[in-house]
Amino acid sequence: MRTYLTDKQQRKSLKAYSLAAKTDFGLLLNELGLQERFTPSALMAFRGWNSKNGWNATLFFPEIIKPSNDYSSNRQPPNPDYGLHTICATFHQIGIQSYFCSPVIGETDNPDSIQWKAVQLGLPVQQAYQPFPENIHGFQERARRYNFLRYHLDVSSIPQISSLPEEFSKEHLRVTFQNKFMSEMSDVDGIFWGNQYTYPVEIKEKTVGKDNKVGDFFGLDVGPFVKLAFYAAKRGNLHSVFVVREIDNPLERNLLNWWIITFEQMAQFASWNPISGGTNMRGGGSTTIKIPKAEFMPMSLETLKSL
Repeated sequence: MRTYLTDKQQRKSLKAYSLAAKTDFGLLLNELGLQERFTPSALMAFRGWNSKNGWNATLFFPEIIKPSNDYSSNRQPPNPDYGLHTICATFHQIGIQSYFCSPVIGETDNPDSIQWKAVQLGLPVQQAYQPFPENIHGFQERARRYNFLRYHLDVSSIPQISSLPEEFSKEHLRVTFQNKFMSEMSDVDGIFWGNQYTYPVEIKEKTVGKDNKVGDFFGLDVGPFVKLAFYAAKRGNLHSVFVVREIDNPLERNLLNWWIITFEQMAQFASWNPISGGTNMRGGGSTTIKIPKAEFMPMSLETLKSL
C-alpha cells in the first residue's frame, strides 16, 4: 500500500520539489551535451493591475551568488555570456526589456548587505552597469515598504546538489525590486535556445492523473498556463515549452521519465474544463488544466534538436 504526504506536508514540500526538478533538468541537459543552450532562472515583472499590464514586461537574470566567490564592491562586474546576449536580443525585438543583475556584498553572511547592479542586454550598443532597481523605469514606486519575508519554507527535502543558491539569488532580487516598485512578478524556470526558436521553459514535477475522457494526463496550474499564453501572444520567434519530470508518487519521488511539449501543442489538446481542488506552491487552492500525456514527447537529444 502506498503512503502519501499529508496535505500539510505536501504544501511545505511542493516548492522544494520544484527546485529539485529544475536542478535535475539542468543535469539532464549536461548529460545530453546541451548545457550551453540553456539559461537558468529569471524573473519577469509586469507593471501591475492595469490595462497596460502586458506593455511593460521586463526580464531580470540574476548572477548566482556562490559562497566561495568574491562579490566585493571593487571587483569587475561580469560580462554576460554570448548566449544570454542573443536571447535578450530576441526578447528586445518583441518589446520585452532584459537585464543581467550582479550582486555586491558588503558583509559576509549578511543578506541585508547585498546590493545589486544591472546592465540592459539585447541592445545594439554596449550598456554600462547601473544601480538596481533605481535604473528600472515604468513601474509605480511603493508608498511604504512591504514585508515580503514573512513566509517561511521547509527546504530540508532539497538535495545537496540543488538550485538553492540560484533560488536564493532570484528571491533576493525579487524582494529588492518589489520593495521599491509595485509589480506583478513571475518565475521563468529557464530559457532554452533551440535550433529554430527561443523557448522559455516551465518545469514541473508531476504524477500522472487519470480521467475517463482525457485518459492519462498531466495537470498544469492555470497561472503557469496563462504565463505560457503570454509568450505565445508576443508574435515573433518566441515560443515556450512545458517540461515534466514524471515521478511514481509524491513520497518516494522516483523518476519514471522526462516529458516535453510545446505550448502550441499543449493549447490545442488541453482540456477546456479545468479542475479545482489542487494545491498550489503557496498551499492554497488551484485550478488545473489537464493535458493528455499522449501529446507529450519523451525528452531526448533528438527531441531537443528538433526545437
